[in-house]
Amino acid sequence: MKNVLNALRVLEEVAARQPIGVGELARVLDVPKSSVQRALVTLHTAGWIRPGPGEVTRWVMTSKALAVGGRAGSDLGLRDVAVPVMEELRRRTEETIHLTVPEEDKLVLIERLETSKPVRISMALGHALPLHASANGKAVLANSRPEVVRRLLATELPRYTDTTITDPDDLLAELAKIRARGFAVNHGEWRSDVGSVAAAVVTEPGKPIASLSVNLPVSRLTAESETLYGAAVAEAAKTVSGRLR
Repeated sequence: MKNVLNALRVLEEVAARQPIGVGELARVLDVPKSSVQRALVTLHTAGWIRPGPGEVTRWVMTSKALAVGGRAGSDLGLRDVAVPVMEELRRRTEETIHLTVPEEDKLVLIERLETSKPVRISMALGHALPLHASANGKAVLANSRPEVVRRLLATELPRYTDTTITDPDDLLAELAKIRARGFAVNHGEWRSDVGSVAAAVVTEPGKPIASLSVNLPVSRLTAESETLYGAAVAEAAKTVSGRLR
């Protein structure tokens, strides 16, 4: 079982950081190189990864992962369209980029591209984010039908940090602000050290299907970067929306 878990962890990190070598994987996962190498051989033999171009072996994902992911859900087409846009957004911002999708009363992270900066935001694929306390969630709420927002406000909004919005009127005012400027901002409302700027992917009015976000430590989310990243992520989300219509 331990070997299986190691292989899955290696697979996830290859997906997030590709192309990546055995040494970097060992450092990121804090496991011996020999264990990482065994996992890489297993994943390569099974067809999940392959060596990337270049003299030094660095691993990348194969299309098998996308195919299996597509059978597990309906977001394969979204990923296909979004990933190139996410790559450009990462190039422009040099920060970690997330793609999330709504699932009942939360957002689920389905794709991420990480920054090369040493201090970064790390979150596993499949992680759930709250609607009212994340930039992704607020972007989705701001573009959802009124009844969706009313249903959320009919329940108590959990507080995660000192800056979490828990008052319904305050949240409604925040959503109006998001609609006016085209993007949402999170200043440590879910995790006190995490900042993000997000915009919704909308192909039909009132029904956002996803959101894109730029994610970074709160210390790097300044007034200037907020404006720049907000414009960039709004443009990226609009591009994804247009390509999916």
